[in-house]
Amino acid sequence: MSEPICILICQNRTCKKQGAAAVLAAARTMSPPEIAVEGCGCLGNCGNGPMVLVLPARIWYYRVRPQDLTTILTAT
Repeated sequence: MSEPICILICQNRTCKKQGAAAVLAAARTMSPPEIAVEGCGCLGNCGNGPMVLVLPARIWYYRVRPQDLTTILTAT
């Protein structure tokens, strides 16, 4: 059985200044129920945010905007 998919979206200070709250809100609205979407602390790439990490595949996305989520969810 495969591991569940989880999308982590940094909600730390720098990413929030770069629009991470809007990305998280859009991801929660757009993602199907089988994909968990969670806000998280710093993902360690300050300045490249908003940062998104897709687990368990460990796929990183940087400078994510709400309109990028369609592409990310399709790839996931």
